[in-house]
Amino acid sequence: MTIRRFLRKYLVGIIAILVSIVVFLVPFAFVVLQAGKTPKEAGLLEFSWPAEWQLWDNFLAVVQTNDYQLLWAFFNSITLTVLSVTIMVVASAMVGYLLQRRKSRWNGIVNFFVLAGLIVPPAVVPTIWVLQGLGLFKTLPGMILIEATFGLSFCILLFRAFIATIPKELDEAAIIDGAGPMRLFFQVILPLLRPVIVTVIVVQAVNVFNDFTNPLYFLPGSDTPTVQLTLYNYQSQTVSQFNLLFMDILLITIPPLIMYVFFNRQIVAGMTSGAVKG
Repeated sequence: MTIRRFLRKYLVGIIAILVSIVVFLVPFAFVVLQAGKTPKEAGLLEFSWPAEWQLWDNFLAVVQTNDYQLLWAFFNSITLTVLSVTIMVVASAMVGYLLQRRKSRWNGIVNFFVLAGLIVPPAVVPTIWVLQGLGLFKTLPGMILIEATFGLSFCILLFRAFIATIPKELDEAAIIDGAGPMRLFFQVILPLLRPVIVTVIVVQAVNVFNDFTNPLYFLPGSDTPTVQLTLYNYQSQTVSQFNLLFMDILLITIPPLIMYVFFNRQIVAGMTSGAVKG
């Protein structure tokens, strides 16, 4: 009877842990093992222990490839991530506040475009044409605007749901005290949005940092590579350096992994904060 109660109480949790191990830890362990092998061993793509660990040698080889291109790629990716996520947070918080607090005949149209941003896939060729017309194609500022635009819809929905949980009486009290629109938003409302701001920062930072397709389309060439595009250095039609490829993958994976480990609770709180009241 005790065993049956134990299984009823903890079975779901045990299954979830086992599934998490299979889905997340096993692939990560495979990457670490391949990153520590010699080129010959890594080429077999086997889940086996290396005969001789080459982690440090592979690390130095990856960092020194193409005159330390990986270091510049990390700088470009961090710059791209910080600036695009900053634009997402400020712009989406403002739009979410207006959609939730100011009811007008334009709300339905704006909501339609917000949902369309989640559903409709991005048009690559017209976007390239627009960037070329603005002189932003193959530039980091153009890539920043692309990442910020593609992430706005998701962020607006999160902010709008969270703002719905904030009493309107706070707005009225601030207005009575003489606060204008900008002061009301930045000094009263924005500090209360900290949980969802942390969620947006972490989720979108990981998405932008790990993005491969958008830099491939809108930031081609080797002048301003991102970390994801450095994977091409070790994979071609004739040569495949799997040990260096997996070492590069390991180095790229570490920063987002650290963010998720430290901000896991804040992510969950921000995602569920607007679930009760919408």
